Amino acid sequence: MRNSKPFRYRFIIVSVALIAIVTGCVQQGASEFPLSEHYDGQHFRNRDGSDKSLFDVFKMLLGSLNEAEDWPESVPNPEHDAIVGAVESGIRVTYINHSTVLLQVDGLNILTDPVYSDRASPVSFAGPRRVRAPGIALAELPPIDVILISHNHYDHLDTETMQGILRQQQTPPVVIAGLGNGALIRGLGFSDVRELDWNTGADIGDVGIHFVECQHRSGRGLFDQMASLWGSFVLETSAGRIYFAGDSGYSPHFKEQGAEWGPFTLALLPIGAYEPRWFMADIHLNPEEAVKAHQELRSKQSLAIHYGIFQLTYEGIDEPLEDLRAALDQQGLDRAAFWTLEPGQYRTIDPD
Repeated sequence: MRNSKPFRYRFIIVSVALIAIVTGCVQQGASEFPLSEHYDGQHFRNRDGSDKSLFDVFKMLLGSLNEAEDWPESVPNPEHDAIVGAVESGIRVTYINHSTVLLQVDGLNILTDPVYSDRASPVSFAGPRRVRAPGIALAELPPIDVILISHNHYDHLDTETMQGILRQQQTPPVVIAGLGNGALIRGLGFSDVRELDWNTGADIGDVGIHFVECQHRSGRGLFDQMASLWGSFVLETSAGRIYFAGDSGYSPHFKEQGAEWGPFTLALLPIGAYEPRWFMADIHLNPEEAVKAHQELRSKQSLAIHYGIFQLTYEGIDEPLEDLRAALDQQGLDRAAFWTLEPGQYRTIDPD
């Protein structure tokens, strides 16, 4: 079913985005963190300085009034695959929606950037609204041991979902996120929150979890822009290394991390929310760049994430998948090496 009121929909997207910029959460001051090449005592930054201004944000949002493609109002999900409680051998990866993936490995249940709310927004009455339901209901999730938070944007750090997970867990999960995110997450009721700088890590059970550089930004409002750290994750498991990109623009860090940590058994790479390129290239991969990242990470297999759920940018709902297939064909790569799952579907990966 097509959206019959595209202009009003785009106006609401812009309006709520401006509300988010002005009224978003203010997090703890970042001045307590050590100075580094990516932290100046007040703000975190990307290595190459690719940091857009608030003027650029307004310009991009206003452009959506005229340039964004129409999306359908809703897309049905297939019946979801069966859920298991734990996996001791190999990797079981279940795609839930957007950047929310259930990784089951070495007896741990690891959830990435959990988002179940109807809107990726600071308010419930407006903002980008999902066109597909989560593939696995929150109540159907197995007990979660670890939550990975790549950064604090509303489509990746959803406070309502985080509280929902906490309510249904007998034992609160460990939450791992970048520097400056701890106050917000602890305020939701989580007691074990590990705040990490780039190139630091934590061991949870038999899995080593490392927070590594990516090219993005942070902020939930006007007064906390770039005050918390964004990043990607490398997981060292008995079944091989797993890479969770979160959100990222293309930069040399992919090749560097491929050299340091690769090859990866599995990479979770974003392919959506990439138009217009003048703004998005610094912070979001397009499918062609995602394929390049897949190659530079030396990933044996990659799963596409971050597309087809919320209309965050200008491209049509099917463009990321079409562009991904075209990019793989152009590089002469087997489409089976970089694949997609419907919400609620899983795949098992045997490292052998």
